Amino acid sequence: MSVWNGVLRPAAPMGRKIGYARVSTVDQNLDRQIDALTNIECDEVFSDHGVSGKKHSRPGLDKAMATLRKNDMLIVYKLDRLGRSVTHLSQLLEHFEQNNIHFCSLTEGLDTSTSGGKMIYHIFAAVSQFHRDLIYENTMNGLEAARKRGRVGGRKFILSDDDVARAFVAICEGRQTCKEAAKVLGVSRVTLQRAFHRYGYNWQLYN
Repeated sequence: MSVWNGVLRPAAPMGRKIGYARVSTVDQNLDRQIDALTNIECDEVFSDHGVSGKKHSRPGLDKAMATLRKNDMLIVYKLDRLGRSVTHLSQLLEHFEQNNIHFCSLTEGLDTSTSGGKMIYHIFAAVSQFHRDLIYENTMNGLEAARKRGRVGGRKFILSDDDVARAFVAICEGRQTCKEAAKVLGVSRVTLQRAFHRYGYNWQLYN
C-alpha cells in the first residue's frame, strides 16, 4: 500500500475498486473526494450531492452497494462520508464481511484487505452488538416501568413486550422503517404506532 497526496493508496484487491463520495449540502462540491478516488484508479465512482448522511436512503450509495460483488473494495475519502452513525457504519461493515467485500477509508488509513485492517470488522461488529443490546435493555426497562405506572394492562394486546422492543430497536438502528417493522410483525403501521405510544416511545425521532 502507498500514499497519494497525504492519503492511503490501497493495494488493488482481486476484484474491482468502487468509489463513493458524498457532500451534505448543494453548495459544497465533490471535487476533492472525486479526485482522490480517481487518482487511486477506482473502476467506478458513485456519489451523492447535497444528501445528508442521516438520510435513510441515498441514491448514490444504494447504487454503489448494488454494484459490489465478492472481492470488490468500496473506497471512501473519509469514514464519515459513508455511515450516518456508528451503528450504520457497523451494519455496513458487517454486510461487507459477510459478503467478502473489502472496505477502505483513505484519510483514516483503514484497509480491510490487509491483515491489520481486518480487525476493523470485529471492532465495529462488537460496537454494533453493544449498541443493540443497550437499546433493547433500555426499551424493556421502559416497558416494565410503564406497566408499574399502570399504563399497560387490561385486555391482551396483539404485540408482546418483546415484539415492541425488537421493533423499536430495529427502527432506532435504521434497519427498518416503522412500516417495514410492522410488516415483519404482521400488523398494520397504525397498530405498531399505538403500541409505541402505550409505552411512551417516540418512533418518529428515528424515521
